[in-house]
Amino acid sequence: MPEPLAPAFTAKMGPARRGPDPKQERSARTRLQVLLGAAELFTERGFRQTSVQDVADRVEMTKGAVYFHYPNKEALAVAIVEEHYAHWPKLVDEVSKEGLSPLTTAARMLERAALAFQEDVIVQAGARLQIERPQIDAELPTPYVDWIALLRSLLTAAEEAGELRPGVEPERAARSLVSAFFGSQHVSDVLSGRADVVARWADLSELLFRAIRAD
Repeated sequence: MPEPLAPAFTAKMGPARRGPDPKQERSARTRLQVLLGAAELFTERGFRQTSVQDVADRVEMTKGAVYFHYPNKEALAVAIVEEHYAHWPKLVDEVSKEGLSPLTTAARMLERAALAFQEDVIVQAGARLQIERPQIDAELPTPYVDWIALLRSLLTAAEEAGELRPGVEPERAARSLVSAFFGSQHVSDVLSGRADVVARWADLSELLFRAIRAD
C-alpha cells in the first residue's frame, strides 16, 4: 500500500487545471512573430532606420496589430534587449551542468555565446540596439557588467583551483575577456555580418586562454 502524500504536497494540490487558453497562446505567438520581425529589421537597418510600418510589413500585419502588442518602437527595442539578456542565464545553466572546471566553463560559455551571436537574431538585434542606445528614448540595461561579474567569479574559482597562471588577476582578466569577446563579435558583424564570429572568436579565445592558463 503506497504511503500517503506528505502534508506539504497535499496542500499544493488543487482543482484540476484547465488547458491553455487558445486566445492567449495565439496572442503569444503573434507577439513573438512581431518581435522576431522587428529583430531582423533592427539587425539589418538599425533602430533609427526602422519604423513600426516596416515591422508590420515584414510580418505581414497591419500597423494597428503591431501597436496592439507594442505601443511604440521603443517598446519593441526594450522587449528585444530584454529577450537578449534572458538568453544568457539559460546558457549559463546549460554549461554549468556539463561539470567542467571553472576555467573551461568560462571558455565554453564564451564559445556558446559566439554561436548565439552567429545564429540568433534576437541576440544580434539586442547587441546592435545596445550600441545604438543613445538613439533610443528608453531605459536599457547596462551592457557587459553581468558578463564581467560572471567571468570574474569563474576566474576566481579557477585561481583557487590552480588553473590560472601566477600573477593573473581575475578582475582584470574578466574585463579583458569581455572586451575581446564583444569587440570580436562587432568586428565580425561589420566585416561579415557575423558569418565568421564563431571562427574569429575561436582564434582569439585560444590565444587569450593560453595566456592566462597555468602551465
